[in-house]
Amino acid sequence: MTDKKGLRVIFVLGVFSLLSALAGSSTSLAIPKIALSLGVSSSGATWVLQIGLITTTIFLVAFGHFGDILSKNCIFLAGGLIFTVGSAITGIAPTLTVILIGRVIQSVGSAMIMANSMGIVSDYFADSKRAEALSYISMFISVGSISGPSIGGFIMSVASWRWIYLINVPLMLLIIVFGMKVLPVPKEKASQVLTAAKGVNWLGQSIFSVGVILFFLSGLIFQDHSQTVIAFLVLAVGAALIFYSFVQDDRAKTPWIAPQILHNRRYMVSITALLLVMLVNSVSNVLLPFYLQSYSGLSPFNSGLIIMIQPIVMLIFSPISGYLADHFDRQLMTTFGLVILAFSQIGYIMYPGNLDFPRIILPIVLNGFGMAFFLSPNNALTMGLVPKDLSGIAGSLNSFARTIGTTVGVSFSATLLFFFLPGVTHITPQVGPAFMHAFAIVFFGAFVISIIAAIIVANRYISSLRAARKSAKESE
Repeated sequence: MTDKKGLRVIFVLGVFSLLSALAGSSTSLAIPKIALSLGVSSSGATWVLQIGLITTTIFLVAFGHFGDILSKNCIFLAGGLIFTVGSAITGIAPTLTVILIGRVIQSVGSAMIMANSMGIVSDYFADSKRAEALSYISMFISVGSISGPSIGGFIMSVASWRWIYLINVPLMLLIIVFGMKVLPVPKEKASQVLTAAKGVNWLGQSIFSVGVILFFLSGLIFQDHSQTVIAFLVLAVGAALIFYSFVQDDRAKTPWIAPQILHNRRYMVSITALLLVMLVNSVSNVLLPFYLQSYSGLSPFNSGLIIMIQPIVMLIFSPISGYLADHFDRQLMTTFGLVILAFSQIGYIMYPGNLDFPRIILPIVLNGFGMAFFLSPNNALTMGLVPKDLSGIAGSLNSFARTIGTTVGVSFSATLLFFFLPGVTHITPQVGPAFMHAFAIVFFGAFVISIIAAIIVANRYISSLRAARKSAKESE
């Protein structure tokens, strides 16, 4: 695929991403144990997960900007060190408050890693090799997501939940030492860092931060069905503030996001499509456990094996997709992936009321296949549409869209399901056809969203073909 230097870069980026994904996917599993160990409520313990998502989302764009004006390698490796410190604090924390502090620190490190990994790929790999490189990094992330529950479950079966976080400390320190040899770090003077920090748009960052907090908070309020109106108001205010923060930043003297990024129509199409795709993908991740365990009565272990089929399919086909994206039209491939994703949603809509495994598994396979054939070419296409000196902020916006899309899907899929099941608080087989009806309605919404994403991407592809034909005629 590439030379030894390139393979080392992929390994460093991949292991950093794997450990970060592993921590995130293991945390949700540890919440019940954390609540029991510290004597706090389950709802209180969920903040261990929520505060990590909020912190990562808030700082993604900022660290992408700092990567461009200082050094992507420096921000990336410093993120690994901060992630390690946060993991250690979380692992030894005596109280929930200290755990939350540790998770904030850990998530700041994750944001620094996520914001600059794609930019580093753009720095080290030519456009003709970029999709394949990104696909291998996606494989590491998939492994982290897949193995998180199983590794976390094994750790908690033989030791304390604290080792879910403490195990990151020696592993991350080892890869940081190796990474410092692979990714050269320029010596940044303190004065340079301070000058860069003073010159940015902190007002816009503050507005954005408040918007993100309110956005996440609305998801928690939605869980109390008596507060639905308040939840919608909080959601609307949060979304409005997030949107306004981008408008304010675009008008600022020293914006976080370079104006040519936000005004790059083809780039924004890729970002928008990614957000919609991650939202659609999250719907199945949330609703399938309800269908397999609560409604159909499968054990958590067996349902987990079925749900794991999707990331396994992604793991298999991502490198194939990445290779093809470096040799064929990436826009056409993203459109193809979105069409397959839409077909998978039709399969979910038609799920049987009984355990007909072929009909259950086929949509899951199609979902993973569609995701694999969309993500790798879309990531490479995204980074190929911006100049290298803006690859940090471009990559961080990509990660931001991915995070927001996933968060919206996770936060509101279950809410929509229960909205269409008035009076039902727990899914059981006795809910019967009402559950399957609500299940199908939510997936129909996911189907519509996937079709919208496909239309947006297909329209860009058609426009580029027309532009190419017009250019060819003019040159004749």
